Amino acid sequence: MERDERVHEMVRDGYTRVAEQSCGCGCGTGCCGSSSDPREISRAIGYSEEEMGAVPSRSNLGLGCGNPVALAGVAPGETVLDLGSGAGFDAFLAARQVGEAGRVIGVDMTPAMITRARENAREGGYHNVEFRLGEIEHLPVADRSIDVVISNCVINLSPRKEQVFAEAFRVLRPGGRLLVSDMVMVGDLPGRVRTSVSAYVGCIAGAVSRERYLALIRRAGFVGVEVLEETAFPLDWMKNDPTAQVVLGDLELTPAEREATESAIASIRVRAVRPA
Repeated sequence: MERDERVHEMVRDGYTRVAEQSCGCGCGTGCCGSSSDPREISRAIGYSEEEMGAVPSRSNLGLGCGNPVALAGVAPGETVLDLGSGAGFDAFLAARQVGEAGRVIGVDMTPAMITRARENAREGGYHNVEFRLGEIEHLPVADRSIDVVISNCVINLSPRKEQVFAEAFRVLRPGGRLLVSDMVMVGDLPGRVRTSVSAYVGCIAGAVSRERYLALIRRAGFVGVEVLEETAFPLDWMKNDPTAQVVLGDLELTPAEREATESAIASIRVRAVRPA
């Protein structure tokens, strides 16, 4: 439990720093240190120019590992839940698809992210989106009230992944869908990376194997579990993750360790269904 709380604390502290950057990471003013242009990263992981231009620019922090909304098949009038919604990027994209008759709920455990997301919603005139403070292991959402659950490179951060999937199952209506983009292990990490709590928070050492990840989803009760896409995920695409900087910089990976780390991780897009 102590390790779990330490991970949560590090995640919250790291993303608080990102959320409180006054200009956003795409401003090109150097306020983001060594961060990369969020649009460049988002383009690389599957977002179109049209999608990036259609939502508030300050909502795109370049922190994902895929585009779950594009694969979720969201329909007008549906209710969508975004786990670890950050500044609202995927939530706002989903809001365009559900329309005024639908609804999008974003849940994030970082107060500063919730504040930033709500500001983005007000500035963008989104009336069908709301953001709630809470942990994805304990969702502040009613049973059987959601049609689609999405998440983008967040569940790997949780030390209690099985509970996250159980919560997603609980809030989905019968027949509801789960669509997540996330990091999984497809090989062995170098020892220093595997044992680093900071690497855990940086989306690397916290990832479980591809097989275990899918097994945890099935164990929660989901059926039709399938991997829609699987791609390599270079460490350079994690430059905007505030905690991955420990892996990219402070650990000072040797070229061999860097190569081994990159070959051991992959990004997958998974779809599953709560039985009707």
